[in-house]
Amino acid sequence: MKTIKGPGIFLAQFAGDEPPFNSLNEICKWAAEIGFKGVQIPTWDGRLFDLKRAAESTAYCDEVRGVAASHGLAITELSTHLQGQLVAVHPAYDALFDSFAPAAVHGKPAARTEWAIEQLRFAAKASRNLGLDRHATFSGALAWPYLYPWPQRPAGLVETAFGELAKRWLPLLDFFEEQGVDLCYEIHPGEDLHDGSSFEMFLDLVKGHKRCNLLYDPSHFILQGLDYLEYIDLYHDRIKMFHVKDAEFRPTGRQGVYGGFQSWANRAGRFRSLGDGQVDFKAIFSKLTQYGFDGWAVMEWECCIKSSAQGAREGAPFIQSCIIQAVEKAFDDFAGAATDQQMLDNLLGIGRKDA
Repeated sequence: MKTIKGPGIFLAQFAGDEPPFNSLNEICKWAAEIGFKGVQIPTWDGRLFDLKRAAESTAYCDEVRGVAASHGLAITELSTHLQGQLVAVHPAYDALFDSFAPAAVHGKPAARTEWAIEQLRFAAKASRNLGLDRHATFSGALAWPYLYPWPQRPAGLVETAFGELAKRWLPLLDFFEEQGVDLCYEIHPGEDLHDGSSFEMFLDLVKGHKRCNLLYDPSHFILQGLDYLEYIDLYHDRIKMFHVKDAEFRPTGRQGVYGGFQSWANRAGRFRSLGDGQVDFKAIFSKLTQYGFDGWAVMEWECCIKSSAQGAREGAPFIQSCIIQAVEKAFDDFAGAATDQQMLDNLLGIGRKDA
């Protein structure tokens, strides 16, 4: 067993135009002061990070690591959630998702996809240059608008969508393999990879690729009624990253999983700050430790009630309280006795002969 690293914090929800959130140095200083030991960096935010430069310059990567280290922090992973989303976009979402990409590719879906693929390749190189061996992203989605089968889905629609998704991602998985980096998909509503079954479909199509792995975030499973503890039992060998995010699901006579088009604060299922929701983090940390998870526990803050400032201050000590120092010897070793093969045979009655 291994002790989970942490606490870390995903910077995406905190980056902004005002200090201390508008530069890597200042946001790292802030994170360290409230108790975090690692930062997960969103690669699309130029205020914090230059992805292309990181892919091309080891000197720049040394500088980035130096900034974090000057505050006693490690870089846990890089994230391309927004760019990964754009690897596969259904036309219904073109206008909304254009905002994730440069203006030069707006209204040009094919060019936008090529830009996103290039971004993922940059991310693989940048991760290698930073000495990181795992990377966070989204899968994107072609079949998501057809999630609920009404009207009835035509035969082959889902299979065609997943075939195309695998076709786009397989060369990227191969490229990440060349860089020695695991590509970890956050299993998330809005993505074609949104639960265990959909991940298995994709994994089969990419031929069980060794770099096709998972970012585990239990909050998304609370909101869809999935057993987030059994999920660890099923997929622990593919779980390489961990977002510590809380959620609650309180269905009423008016709404359930789908939310009735309500705002986040008025939904039956909603994200909460750590400790305010229904996720059993003690059980999660126990299972991940049992299975030898050796990555970072990274807080992702998304709460519709509590402020981000309070959520961040409370996050580091919450995660620290959940981290289990992995056992180094069995608790009953003190009662052990020296043995040899003859003693084992005797205890089992093997080879006994009647007098």
